[in-house]
Amino acid sequence: MRYRDRDEEGRARNARPRDGLGRPLPYGSAGVERQPEGVERTPVESLAEAQRLLDRGRPFHAHEVLEDAWKLGPEEERQLWRGLAQLAVGLTHAARGNRAGAATLLRRGAAAVGPFGDRAPYRVDVTGLVRWADRLAEEQEAGGGVVDPAGSAPRLRGGE
Repeated sequence: MRYRDRDEEGRARNARPRDGLGRPLPYGSAGVERQPEGVERTPVESLAEAQRLLDRGRPFHAHEVLEDAWKLGPEEERQLWRGLAQLAVGLTHAARGNRAGAATLLRRGAAAVGPFGDRAPYRVDVTGLVRWADRLAEEQEAGGGVVDPAGSAPRLRGGE
């Protein structure tokens, strides 16, 4: 039987350290502190924390914040939060050099958030995010190189 890392409740959790883009590093390496999971934040707090992480070039970590909002939020908003998390993962893949994965997740995320454009909850800049995702996906599909995650980070909310 293969050993698996487990948390205090016995759930499988990978305890390997990770780099700033979420890639696993060898045990014992100095990694980047991970985002705690299952943190309940208000939607505005989730967006602010995710934006802070995106601005610091940590889209993988921003995805974890957005994933908490997706899993803990109201059913009618889950598609929005899942789409935002997918956009962050798409940026993560672009920063890692995985062009196909980046384009796929960027397009999937844009499709998920797009229907919220007419109501833009929490001032999420749906139109701007879809435009950003489409542009970056096109660049990646055209053979674009590795992107700087901080320099390529989108603005999640309008007017910021």
